[in-house]
Amino acid sequence: MPETAKSAEELCGIAELSGEAIALLRNGMPQREYMDALIEQKQFPDAVRFLAHALPKREAVWWAWVCARRASGQNAAPAIKRSLEATEKWLVQPNEENRRRAMKIAQEAQLESPAGCAGLAAFVSGGSLAPPEAPQVSPGENLTAKAVAGAILLAAVLVEPEHAESKLQSFIGQGMEVVKRIGLW
Repeated sequence: MPETAKSAEELCGIAELSGEAIALLRNGMPQREYMDALIEQKQFPDAVRFLAHALPKREAVWWAWVCARRASGQNAAPAIKRSLEATEKWLVQPNEENRRRAMKIAQEAQLESPAGCAGLAAFVSGGSLAPPEAPQVSPGENLTAKAVAGAILLAAVLVEPEHAESKLQSFIGQGMEVVKRIGLW
């Protein structure tokens, strides 16, 4: 586990999971085993929340961005496209200018959209929430994960909400590929 990684119990405590999901947790259960239990029991929204909190921030934002891009489709509104582009720019070059721009464009795309939530996740991943000239206000440690989970859950219901379960399964599969690629578990 990376130095900053939390146990499955700690992640459950901060991820605001359902009672059904919490009931699957056993004392000392490894994160991967718990994630597998969530998937096996079809607790997909909880699996998204758990994984969003387990991933490092930049990788979590990338996951949200991929899901938002998939949900937005090829004919997305211009504001949505710009928000996805701004978030992608931050992912490629995570500096202060790109972080603030991702937020500005996310607000234009609406924070209730998957693309807007992905941009918000980039913004709250670090730096200050206050304007550049104001005293620094650090974002809460779990804000990125909450915005990431919001982006992915919204992406699942944006179009054809009756297929949300299969979309969530696909999105979780993408997130698990990130876990595998970075050697998280």
